[in-house]
Amino acid sequence: MEQKTIPQLSKLLDHDKPEAVLAEVEHIFTLWYPSQGFLPILRAYELVRSLYSGGFPGYQACNTEYHNLHHTMDVLIAAARLMDGHALKYQPLPQRQAENLLLAALLHDSGYIQEKGDSQGTGAKYTACHVSRGVRFTLTNARRFDLSQDRAIDIGRIIECTNLQNLPPDLEFSDSEAQIAGAILGTADLLGQMGDRAYLEKLLFLYYEFREAGFPGYNTEFDILKNTLSFYDKTRTRLEEGLHGIHDLCRTHFKERFDIDKDLYIESIEHQMDYLRRIMEDDSSNFRKKLHRIDLENLSSLPA
Repeated sequence: MEQKTIPQLSKLLDHDKPEAVLAEVEHIFTLWYPSQGFLPILRAYELVRSLYSGGFPGYQACNTEYHNLHHTMDVLIAAARLMDGHALKYQPLPQRQAENLLLAALLHDSGYIQEKGDSQGTGAKYTACHVSRGVRFTLTNARRFDLSQDRAIDIGRIIECTNLQNLPPDLEFSDSEAQIAGAILGTADLLGQMGDRAYLEKLLFLYYEFREAGFPGYNTEFDILKNTLSFYDKTRTRLEEGLHGIHDLCRTHFKERFDIDKDLYIESIEHQMDYLRRIMEDDSSNFRKKLHRIDLENLSSLPA
């Protein structure tokens, strides 16, 4: 019997096109909820896109190469897929919580964006406190997103689950469904970035963010590649224990929607970690030349 070829995540959806990602998220949402319920997500997307491009009043354009709109959309689609998996395996989240989850995904890294007049460095300097800044951004700009303060607080609590120091059970959620939404977003933030087919290449962008933030142990580009292996060990523990293995809901989604009985995110991440281990073991050539999904040698946007 001919073995079935398992497609990569990037073959299912063009992640380089935000509108395509948004359309897939809308498709998933409307499998379970009325289409008008997606209108707040569409409005929020336009505002967030404006925020990242420098058109949002009072804020500069995004100037972090790793935590950018592409990453935000990767997290958004991962959250939608997990939400779909939860609905298939258990039951749909209440519509309001589903909307809050997707809004939180769009807003979760808004804390990297600098206000007008903040002329020192880039938004990377806020790495250590970007989650709390994102919560504050959501509360401060609730009216622009047509959110009541109570709802903005609920969304902020979901955003807090992307802080690696937080676990959903330790936060004060309004109900159990909100806690599930928080666990989904915390999971989606990890899967979305580490499942990116160019994750290893983009780690070099993350290195410059960490360096500006003053994180110890990141003295060279090579350090972030080396440290990523131990970070992944911690990530697996967080995914399996702290976030209760909720990542497996992606497998439910892919099986039902694409007839693929695999968690394509974990497959992608494991593949990249295997490749990274080989890079670490082979010091015979410039490691940049082994990261070929982005032309790092000629990329002008990498800092000197």
